[in-house]
Amino acid sequence: MKYGFIGCGNMGRAVAFALSKNTTDFAVTDRSGKAKGDAELLLGCKYTDINTIARECENIFLCVKPQMMGDMLAGISEILKEKKPVLITMAAGLTMEKICEMVGEKLPVIRIMPNTPVLVGKGVILYCGNDLVPDELLEEFVSDLSHAGKFDQLPEKLFDAATSLTGCGPAYAYMFVEALADGAVSCGVPRQKAVEYAANMLIGAAEMVLQTNLHPGDLKDAVCSPGGSTIAGVRALERNGFRGAVIDCIVAANEKNKELGK
Repeated sequence: MKYGFIGCGNMGRAVAFALSKNTTDFAVTDRSGKAKGDAELLLGCKYTDINTIARECENIFLCVKPQMMGDMLAGISEILKEKKPVLITMAAGLTMEKICEMVGEKLPVIRIMPNTPVLVGKGVILYCGNDLVPDELLEEFVSDLSHAGKFDQLPEKLFDAATSLTGCGPAYAYMFVEALADGAVSCGVPRQKAVEYAANMLIGAAEMVLQTNLHPGDLKDAVCSPGGSTIAGVRALERNGFRGAVIDCIVAANEKNKELGK
């Protein structure tokens, strides 16, 4: 088989779903067996065991938590050393070199950091490969996962910092949507409409940043009429430490990513 997934939690399942739009030549496995139904009903692929994936798959997604990676790889290391598949890791904090150390041999490794919007084809997926992964293989990999969202190749040394934004960021965005909706509800807007308005407003604002290439500050200023309601809202955000809180959350996530890699 071309691909195998070891672990099929929220993130692994989202990536597998994106892959299934281009191919069903893959298999999944997990410790609990819960992924068996997903494999048959959602993904259209095979459900099997970890040893079969290690033996039969050319490219293996390692979709387990960083603290579980060492024990998992130790259990199949001999098979991996013999078969030499491409390992695709999405574990926060773990370098490609660390993955090879856990196996006990240098293998081709692709490191990715997707985010949950992959599930709806709007993910941001950072990726890189070690020196055993040729460019053409990376290009084929990106093509096979084209339905996941936007891919960007990034030096591994920047992964911890960048994934603090792209990987963790959706949680912060959901909190902002919820808070915006709560504010509108407190002013009398029905909850369902408030959430819908907040989410669509953020989609439009994000597209303005991407399509105009203007600085976010310039776009913000264009909405703030002198003495108007928007600048009053901006003042309230600044008074409550909005920018500092957002910066601090990214820095805290980055520090945690570094800690996970130790």
